[in-house]
Amino acid sequence: MEQTPDPLARFRTATAAREAAGLRRTLRARTPDDDGLVDLASNDYLGLARDARVAQAAVAATLAWGTGSTGSRLVTGSTALHARLEAALCGFTGAEGALVFSSGYLANLAAVAALAGPGTLVVSEAGNHASIVDACRLSRSRVVVTPHKDVTAVEKALADREEEHAIVVTDAVFSVDGDLAPVGELHAAAVRQGALLVVDEAHALGVIGPEGRGAVYGAGLAGERAIVRTVTLSKSLGAQGGAVLGAPEVIETLVDTGRSFIFDTGLAPGSVAAALAALDILRTQPELPELVRTRAEELAAMARGLGLETGEPAGAVVPIVLGRPETALRAAAICTEHGVRAGCFRPPSVPVGRSCLRLTARANLSSDDLAVIRGALTAVAEMKVSM
Repeated sequence: MEQTPDPLARFRTATAAREAAGLRRTLRARTPDDDGLVDLASNDYLGLARDARVAQAAVAATLAWGTGSTGSRLVTGSTALHARLEAALCGFTGAEGALVFSSGYLANLAAVAALAGPGTLVVSEAGNHASIVDACRLSRSRVVVTPHKDVTAVEKALADREEEHAIVVTDAVFSVDGDLAPVGELHAAAVRQGALLVVDEAHALGVIGPEGRGAVYGAGLAGERAIVRTVTLSKSLGAQGGAVLGAPEVIETLVDTGRSFIFDTGLAPGSVAAALAALDILRTQPELPELVRTRAEELAAMARGLGLETGEPAGAVVPIVLGRPETALRAAAICTEHGVRAGCFRPPSVPVGRSCLRLTARANLSSDDLAVIRGALTAVAEMKVSM
């Protein structure tokens, strides 16, 4: 009797191949108790995720509204808190309108997929986040990927298009390299070619620009109507969720046609209230963004001084390039052994040959923390030299 094929066999084969290449991912469950490690892996740039004021706001909203929003934003999922947060985001960033989503990922899907479509060219930067890549794929548009920060290539793609409409999409601060997009130059190129510019401010809000108001605000473009911004609430604001910021025409289009808005459950009230509280803290403590940038520069200088490859951070992200996945995994383990939790990025999160530690600075890193970090990075440097 012929044996029935095993439909799961291909997955086991693929998993084994990833294991051999050093590309297996594993989940590590944290507990509420502090494990004593200096955290350089989370995106809690301003140290607000455990701030009592933020937590208390989340608790109060949960008690008032319930643990979930109970439905999509267009049915039961919009509360007075959501409207307050959207207004607060507009006030802080200088945007005309805002629409809150249950994640930054879904905000990016809507901002690209719903605003593009057949008859629209999408020009996407090579270093863009996976959520933007997926949005481009879902848009049903022709997509041109341009080299990292190459404004000339962007303008050429726009000028050579046959499509009537065009969208240029870029991260503001790139999530692994940590450098800043040429937002002003991209906007000028988009204006010359009649295109819309979409800027993902996930790693910029709370870190870049005056008082952390973002890269678009910092470039003096907050009032430009042909710019759409996306933000996350889960990094500098220590909460959960995301938002699209833009002109009323953009917000109306997303409410009517944005599938990741229409068909998703609204952001939980506790997360909305947490983000509101974090924004209030950011307004009253405007020194926090400069402090996190200073800490990032200190981490980068420390790494360079030890002979490790890194860049010039624009925001909180500091990569240490180590090359092979196995080397990056070993470096992350060494950091843990020396009291530091560091992110470990391997393909497909980064290009082949660019596996790295991804360190994220926090505004509340102490001098004692920096001493522990120096010890960990010294051990990493010694490991790299011995290989």
